Amino acid sequence: MFKYALLFFLVMFMIGTDTFLISPLLPELQAAFGVRTEWAGWMLGAYTLGSAFFALIAGPLSDGWNRRTVLLCGLIAFSASTFLCGYADSFWTMCLFRLAAGISAAFTAPQIWASIPSVMPPSKIAKTMGVAYAGLAASQAFGVPIGSWLASGGWPVPFWTIGIASLALAGFVFWQLPDIKPVESVRRIAISTRYRPLIRSAKARGGFAAYLLLHLGGGTAFAFAGKWLSDRFGLSVGQIGIAMLFLGLGNMLGSTVSASASRRFGAAGTVYAGMTLLVALYMLLPRLPHLSLATVCYVIIFVLLGILFPIVMGALTSLDAALRGTISSLANATMNGANTLGAWVAGLLYVQLGGYVPIGVFASVSLALSLAAFAASGVFVRRPARGREQA
Repeated sequence: MFKYALLFFLVMFMIGTDTFLISPLLPELQAAFGVRTEWAGWMLGAYTLGSAFFALIAGPLSDGWNRRTVLLCGLIAFSASTFLCGYADSFWTMCLFRLAAGISAAFTAPQIWASIPSVMPPSKIAKTMGVAYAGLAASQAFGVPIGSWLASGGWPVPFWTIGIASLALAGFVFWQLPDIKPVESVRRIAISTRYRPLIRSAKARGGFAAYLLLHLGGGTAFAFAGKWLSDRFGLSVGQIGIAMLFLGLGNMLGSTVSASASRRFGAAGTVYAGMTLLVALYMLLPRLPHLSLATVCYVIIFVLLGILFPIVMGALTSLDAALRGTISSLANATMNGANTLGAWVAGLLYVQLGGYVPIGVFASVSLALSLAAFAASGVFVRRPARGREQA
């Protein structure tokens, strides 16, 4: 079972590194392509838009196919499109290749969350969810600095490296991951109707509303964290990068202890206690007078987020075992949509209402509403098994 956990970790690490990579390269890419600042962000947006939109399509498709095949094809396409980014000769070709990489990621990453309950024994599911999320956290902590270091040899080098490494990882998937065939009853359901059970389920609607609010609060607070650290404490870009490294390490630590916390306190107890603490911390964070206190507070926040997200993803994917791909893809689209909206809200709050305090309040309120939605939905309430739950 260790080989599966390692495989899931590496896939999420690779996709996370590619997702975050272009941000530190943006000034160099902007200069290389001669693009104006107001347009440069589309080299980031093309990836997230492709990932968010096509995730809604990839989920229902994957539930009717062999997940191993979907993951393998997605990873190969991800490898090729990322590799081609290194050969982009203009702003528009870079946007095109980034769009292709985002679409490929939409077919790849959700298969990890959907495959874990299929190949791991029940006692190992929560721990493996944490390991997979640790891969995403590790990409933020280590992948982006490594990519920035590789870029010293030229901005195409990180893209070529990720592309080649992803192709090698596809070989690992081919040789190690077993076939994960769809439930026959789902295969016969039209793709256009595979969201219908989730739409009809009050538990699913409540769970995804809570998941949206969770990411909206966290995404809003994180979007302008670097700007706040610069304005409040005078940190340079390099110093902000070091601070982000610690946040990534905190997130990684939280994901590795997530399963242990869930076993000791229960999934519901861990989520409710963790989110209650997050509400207080987001309210406190903007008011801290010293950099050291703010850093410690933010690291604790990221540890808690690292603990919570694997548990929440495990609860969502358990809503309907036959629709795990649809659920995972919908969760991915929800996350990207919430983070995009959060960045826009953060800009308005920071400029119009005078700094980071309103952002902290907004994050706290979002988390409090998310907590209430989780409690009302019953997502974490276990019911006696009576066959597959009718959503």
